[in-house]
Amino acid sequence: MFYSLLKIFFRLFFKIIFRTKVIGLENIPKDGGIILAANHLSNWDPPFLATFFDRKVNYMAKEELFKNKIFATAIRNLGVFPVKRGKADKDAIKHAIKLIKSGDCLGIFPEGTRSKTGEVGKAEPGVTLIAAMTKAPIIPAAIINTNKIFSSDNFFPQLAVVYGKPMNFSGSLKDKEALEIFSQSIMEEIKKLMQNVE
Repeated sequence: MFYSLLKIFFRLFFKIIFRTKVIGLENIPKDGGIILAANHLSNWDPPFLATFFDRKVNYMAKEELFKNKIFATAIRNLGVFPVKRGKADKDAIKHAIKLIKSGDCLGIFPEGTRSKTGEVGKAEPGVTLIAAMTKAPIIPAAIINTNKIFSSDNFFPQLAVVYGKPMNFSGSLKDKEALEIFSQSIMEEIKKLMQNVE
C-alpha cells in the first residue's frame, strides 16, 4: 500500500512539475524476472525510474543507508536491500538472484555511483553477472536531467526517461571478457537511448 501511494505521488510530481517525457514503456515485460539497468545522475533516480509503470522495482542501496533503524525499515518495505560497495557482496547478489527468479524486477545502476559530469560512465560487472546467473533480460534505460532538479541553472528542468528493448547475455558465466564486453554494451545502448529524446 505504502509503495503504491508513493508511486502515485511521484508519478504526479514528475509529470506535472517536470513535464516528464516517458518513452518505450512497451519494452518492459508485464511479468517475469527482469533487470532494469539505467545511468545514474542523482538521488531522484530510483523513484523516477520506477514510477511510470505498474511493476514494483527492487533496488540495491549502499549499506550506509541502513544504519538508521527507522529509515532502514522504511526503505526495506519499499523493496530496497543493502549492498557493500567496493567488493563483491555475495549476500546482496544472492538476494538479487532470488528476487529475479521469483519473477520480480531488479533496478540497478551499473556504474555503481552517481555521475558527477552527467555523462554515462563505465559499468561495473555486477549487472551482467546477475543476468548471466538468472538468464533474465536486461532493460536498458536512459535517465535525463534529474541532476538538474532544483538547480540554480534550471529549477524545473524537463525530465525524460527512455526504456529500451530487452538485451540478453548469451555468453558463459566464466568468460570474464564476454561479461565485460556485454556490460559496456549496456552503457552504449543507454547512450543511444539518450539521443532519442528531442
